[in-house]
Amino acid sequence: MAHLLLIDDDAVFVPQQVRQAFPAPTYRVVVAQNGNHGVELVRRAPPDVVLLDLHLPDRPGLEVYRSIRAIDARIPVIFIATAKTADAAIETVKHGAFDYLHKPLDLEQLQRVVTDALEVARMRLPVRIAEAAPEADGAMLGASPRMLDIYKAIGRVAAQDVTVLITGESGTGKELVARAIYQHSSRSTAPFLALNCAAIPENLLESELFGHERGAFTSADRRRIGKFEQCNGGTVLLDEIGDMPLALQAKILRLLQDQTFERLGGNETIRTDVRLIASTHRDLRVRAAEDKFRPDLYYRLGVFTIHLPPLRDRLEDLPILVQHYLRRFSTELGREVREISPEAMARLRAYSWPGNIRELQSVLRQALLRASGTVLLPAFLPELSGIVLPGRPNNNADPAFDLERFIRHRLGPTTSDLSAETHREVDRLLMTLALEYTHGNHRDASRLLGISRQTMRVKLRALGLHVAHSVEPDDEDSP
Repeated sequence: MAHLLLIDDDAVFVPQQVRQAFPAPTYRVVVAQNGNHGVELVRRAPPDVVLLDLHLPDRPGLEVYRSIRAIDARIPVIFIATAKTADAAIETVKHGAFDYLHKPLDLEQLQRVVTDALEVARMRLPVRIAEAAPEADGAMLGASPRMLDIYKAIGRVAAQDVTVLITGESGTGKELVARAIYQHSSRSTAPFLALNCAAIPENLLESELFGHERGAFTSADRRRIGKFEQCNGGTVLLDEIGDMPLALQAKILRLLQDQTFERLGGNETIRTDVRLIASTHRDLRVRAAEDKFRPDLYYRLGVFTIHLPPLRDRLEDLPILVQHYLRRFSTELGREVREISPEAMARLRAYSWPGNIRELQSVLRQALLRASGTVLLPAFLPELSGIVLPGRPNNNADPAFDLERFIRHRLGPTTSDLSAETHREVDRLLMTLALEYTHGNHRDASRLLGISRQTMRVKLRALGLHVAHSVEPDDEDSP
């Protein structure tokens, strides 16, 4: 009989859910309504798994968790909470919790997680404990399963002093993830510096990162200390590392391997201690296949990878995001809008959001500038044209992809990566039409496009495209 301990001040609903998911006599569910009682029950008869509410009436859940681990660190602890912010999930997993679930409980998910925890309990695997770190700023929003997985991933890696690669489309919040990792790490009291590799000219990027000596180039009239030297002991985010020149990638690889470098124009070897976080909207496997990115650097960066889903793949988070930005932008713009009509929300849901969170922010700002009253109506929304989610109607969209319309729609003060977004959509159209023309034959399509079949396959995976036609055998070794 598996022994489950639920520590939750809800005396009715949550215990009823847990007992429904884990019925007697196969399972024994014991309930404690406060932290002190729960700790005492663990001391008397250690359970196989603990379900622990993050917010208890007598003690914080994390404090109860530490007490449980002092008794027996091998007991898997699963936190449950109403909190839907990033901090709660990050903190609990970072401290070594087995998992994090939010209320109302999904019974299938609860059964799956507890079953996994029971298996761990049977194997008596120890759980890693990390030191505490300051709270993050809470700017990450979302309670969808995919976002909860990201929060957990941040919690697992934050305290481990390893390189992290953050991937995802432009506007998905990659820098927010990097800052959360930093804020929950042991380096949180040291500097954090972010540098966009795509925004700085190639001839200046090396100087920005590594510094230069006086006379290193024409305008170098004094010594400059670079980011890696300024940030000794801290964390450096290299944003859009996929756009970094190949020659500079070799120096980054050496830094990762030895934590040493030379300033531009200098001979002195400088030792530093930085944690590197990299982010990119590009598929580095594709870049490596095209000889535009060093494979050895890609493998070194990808020790731990966190992929951020596009907004269109987590539309269940849209109401949370909309409400948050409505409150925030209403204050900034002097508006009184606090709600959104169901019709306006339906229009937002029907759109594919190629610009992700950044585009959502722009749309809501524009809508608030047009709005009157306290409710955001469909009439206040700007035109949402371009790509539409499959199966979702949009009367403003053209039946085919309109490149000019897409570019004009994305032009605006908040757009920062339009070239990459446009190339991605052009690739999507090119791949689709080429494969239609060749009836799904990869070899003929790659020859038509002038790229290798390996590059084409990687691009297809990155774009989420699948061949719907019958495809001829396409062996790489065939003539």
